Parts: sequence; structure tokens; C-alpha cells
Amino acid sequence: MIQVRQILPNLPAFALAFALGLSACAAPPPARPAEQQPAPPAEPIKIGALYGVTGGMSSIDAPGLNGMKLAAKQINAAGGLLGRPIELIAIDGKTDQTATTNAASEMINVHKVVAIGGLNDSTFALAAGPIAQKAGIPFVTAGATLPTLPEQIGDYFFMAPFGDDAQAYAIADYAIDDLGAKTAYMLVDQAYDFTTALAKFFKERFTSRGGSIVLEDIYRSGDTDFSAQIAKVKALNPQPDVLFISAVPSEAGITTKQFREAGLTAPIISGDGFDTPLIAEVAGEDADDVFYSTHAGLDNPDPKVQAFVKAYTEEYGRPPENAFAALGYDTLNLIADAIKRAGSAEPKAIRDALAATKGFNAVTGQITYVDGQRKPDKTVSIIKVQDGKYSFVKEIKP
Repeated sequence: MIQVRQILPNLPAFALAFALGLSACAAPPPARPAEQQPAPPAEPIKIGALYGVTGGMSSIDAPGLNGMKLAAKQINAAGGLLGRPIELIAIDGKTDQTATTNAASEMINVHKVVAIGGLNDSTFALAAGPIAQKAGIPFVTAGATLPTLPEQIGDYFFMAPFGDDAQAYAIADYAIDDLGAKTAYMLVDQAYDFTTALAKFFKERFTSRGGSIVLEDIYRSGDTDFSAQIAKVKALNPQPDVLFISAVPSEAGITTKQFREAGLTAPIISGDGFDTPLIAEVAGEDADDVFYSTHAGLDNPDPKVQAFVKAYTEEYGRPPENAFAALGYDTLNLIADAIKRAGSAEPKAIRDALAATKGFNAVTGQITYVDGQRKPDKTVSIIKVQDGKYSFVKEIKP
């Protein structure tokens, strides 16, 4: 009205009324009622995915991250959580303690994640876990297996896998019961909490069942020449029934290759540090009579395992590389389950729901946290590598 009057100040009254009518006809349509407006996009729930996808842990951490990504995609395709999508914040810890702690801090302080999952080695979990604990952010390790981690780090820290005690006991039992071993040689990487703990528990179980350790030797992560250790083994008479090598993935292939090339034919046994494609890739035709304990056999006919293998293969164009892919998948689904049960994406509510987890059916086994504990009691899978091919042998309940 004011604008028309300003444009036509001296028109007669009837002309002014006509002009006003035209103005009304030309006015824009009224806004749609609020209920008809498109809803703003829901705020995503941000969850950290912390792995060393480069460096020495890459052969198990990269598949773990892929497992988490697959779970996130499936959850979002099904409608997300609490009506909100999941957004994974993935930062490479680079198999380096400083980079890992920096990544955890960035996830929490910059990206405001409500929970973190990942990491497959206890040394790196011990670096990142306390940062999340101090900030009150739940942290679920996908594959770090030091059984004392929850107590060392605090009540916001949870394990998706079993502990080193379980897998060491399982491979010791398999050596005695299935391979008929009475004597063992031990080679232990001194650089990692995982490798030293695994060796301690193996020795404890093997000797408690009447076995004898005929020689213990050590090396340092990053070593590439094992000729000195091999010479000591070859000098033993009689030769040990099994060769127990406690190593992280980067040394699994090279130790296998060098021990076999030296003519040492006794079964090589280990824990989940050997659950890596590097055994076949590095040792080639020498990758035989290797047995290790791990979290799942990917050729296990269990329908849940095979459904995961099928989904992973369709997503990435190749089968899952090892059980750590399944652990990453389970880790995100475990966090998502807690968020659903909590009815909230608030970190303390997630923590409380995680602590109350009972009978969560994961690809790598059922997860239940006994009151006051945050480490599940799960079965252990035994895998055999023969002529470079990996096959599921059996499950053991230690």
C-alpha cells in the first residue's frame, strides 16, 4: 500500500483503489504452512573410527576400517539410529603412538564424536584409550586383546574381542591335543604389550598341561634377519615339536619364510598377529603347517559369518582379508546397538548401555559383559595355512 502510494501519489480515489487491486493480484502466494515445509536434515551421530591404516598394522587395520564402513552403510540404509544417520570420522593413526593419540584428540575435540571404535593392538589402545576416558567418550577396541586393558584404562573402555589369555590358551591346547606336541620353542617380539602377553599366557598353559619349553628367544619389531635365532633352533637335539612365534602382522610372513627356508619343518603356531595375508604373500609356497588362533574363520559355515563375507565381498569386490574385518563390523554394530537401547546418543548413556550388553550376537561370537567387566568371554577359532591357503579348523572354548 505504501509503495503504491509513493509510486502514484495524485491519482483519484477510484483509480487508487483499482491500482491497489492490481497490486493485490500480483502479490506472491502465501508461504506454505510450517507442517508442509521440508524437514531439515537430521544431525548425524558422529562416531570415530581409529585405525593404523598405514604402517606395520595396515594389513589388519585397513580391513577393520572397511568392516566399520560396511556396518555404517548398512545401518544408514536401514534408517540410521534414532532417526539420524551415522557419520564415521576416520583418521589414520599411522601405526604410531603419537599420531594415534593426536587422532583420538582430534576426533573428540574437533569433530565431537560420541564414541570411538577401532585399533587392533594393545600398545596403541593404551595410548588412545586414556584420552577418551578422560573426556568421557566410550571407546570400544576392535582387536586389542591385552586382557587387563579395561582395568588399566577405565570404565569407558570396552573390548569387542576376547583377551590374549583366551587365544594363547586355545593355541596351546590345540598344540597338545591336536598336534600332539610335548615340546615347544618360543620366539617373542619384545616391542609390544600384545606379543609379550601372548607369550606369557602360552607358556603358562603349555607347561601347566605337561609341555616343556626347550628354548626361549627374542627379537625386536622391525628386525628382518632371523638367522641368529634360527641357528639356535637348528642346534637343538631333538628338535621341538612346535615353533611358537609371538609376532605382530608385519613379521608374521618374514619369520615363516625364513624358518621354512632354513629347513625347519615343525608346525609354526601363534595368535591373531598371524591373521594376516602377509603369511601367504611373503612366504609364498613356504607358507605351510602354520596354525594360529583368531576371532573367526571366514570359511566357517555359520550363517552369520557367511552373510558378512557375502556383504563385504559385494561392497569391496574381494572377500574379507581376515577376522579383523569382521571385528570392525562387530564393533560399530555393538556401539549402534548400545545407542538404540539407550535411546540416546549422549556419551554416558552409550557407556551405560554398553556395560549392560548381554547376548549380542556378533559375527565373531556372542558378546556379554559380566557386571563390572568389559571383556567378553568368546570362543576362539583355529586357522590353518597350508600352501598359502587359509582354512578354518575348529572352535575352542578355553
